[in-house]
Amino acid sequence: MHNDTLIEPSEGPAFAVRRPDGASEVVLICEHASKIMPKALGTMGLDEAALSGHIAWDIGAQRLAEMLSDRLDATLVSHRFSRLAYDCNRPPESPGAYPERSEIFDVPGNAGLSASDKARRADALYHPFHQAIDGVIDERLAQGRSVVLVTIHSFTPVYFGKQRDGHLGILHDDDSRLADAMLDAAASLELSQVSRNYPYGPEDGVTHTLKRHGLTRQIANVMLEVRNDLICDDTGRAIWAARIGELLNASVERLKTEEGRLHA
Repeated sequence: MHNDTLIEPSEGPAFAVRRPDGASEVVLICEHASKIMPKALGTMGLDEAALSGHIAWDIGAQRLAEMLSDRLDATLVSHRFSRLAYDCNRPPESPGAYPERSEIFDVPGNAGLSASDKARRADALYHPFHQAIDGVIDERLAQGRSVVLVTIHSFTPVYFGKQRDGHLGILHDDDSRLADAMLDAAASLELSQVSRNYPYGPEDGVTHTLKRHGLTRQIANVMLEVRNDLICDDTGRAIWAARIGELLNASVERLKTEEGRLHA
């Protein structure tokens, strides 16, 4: 393609917003919601199994996020294209935004990208998505509303051949207020296999969205990782939407009572 736009008008936009007028303080984000590849990028040199697998998207995360959105009446901003085209939880300067390799898979379509190739991807896929999040959050803050940022992800039970036994990871960067409250709530509900900064942590570069939208505005924020075999069907997703909804409700109420600690 010789035009500057990566996504054709019929394919766009790069993001979707569910419940834009949601009453909840919680704003949900799903960066890896979709396995759809922009037509201009073809198959990126990958077979159908890879394009449908966890390297292309967070399996189950979007439907889980939708169920949470409906349960909480929370606005949800989701990305509509595969993280292989652009990983929206990475800034444009990060090589991980355009992964040349994901777990055990080489991604030929991302090999040797030029600076202009990367800029074209970021302009089409990264900037519109994050500007949409900025718009949702800033409008609420301008109205004097409290905002809590929650990103929804899933992880594969086997990674580089190693088994992962955890069920739910509660991740944070420098601001641990919401994560602390959720971990306490999980303990009081006797939820097993819930861990802090699992299966990744800030040192793995996975907190970009939290930093860009949460830390900069000093709003409480957390990244949630659910093992994808637990949310591979609507029955499992409903169970986890209920659990996470309960954890979030308890945690947000706790932060509100602790001297309005939704804002640092």
